[in-house]
Amino acid sequence: MPRFDYREILRTLAQHEVEFLVAGSVSALLQGASVPGWDLAVVYRRDASNIDRVLAALQNLEARLRMRPDLSPDVAHLRAPGDKLLITNLGALDLLANVGRQRTFEDLIGHTFEIKVGEFRVRVLQLEKLIALKEETGTELDLAMLPILRRTLEEKRRLK
Repeated sequence: MPRFDYREILRTLAQHEVEFLVAGSVSALLQGASVPGWDLAVVYRRDASNIDRVLAALQNLEARLRMRPDLSPDVAHLRAPGDKLLITNLGALDLLANVGRQRTFEDLIGHTFEIKVGEFRVRVLQLEKLIALKEETGTELDLAMLPILRRTLEEKRRLK
């Protein structure tokens, strides 16, 4: 398993001008939550030009399907709804066409803010929306993260 370096994965996506937003545990980490991060989850725009940029970035990252490491993602994979669980030379990357109740990039972009990561900037899902999505999905891991996310949100509001 390659080392997990979400910053370098983000840098690669940003360098290829991919339209995406950071969700999941890395979104929480970037907002000060003390949560473990094993993979980077991003929601991406699924139009043709962005898919081309995503594919170029994935080639640089040597991305393969996690359950079929002999296969690299292609245009058909990226156009399809659902999750694309990948392994890259920098760790796990989850490309999400939609999250929660089928919310797409376009549905979520208004619930993001821009944050500087190193020398580049990325869009990050607001903590309030991340909490709402985790409540919706209700997986065991999501439910376990909720107290930490809520406490982080309370601290952020208190410090304003």
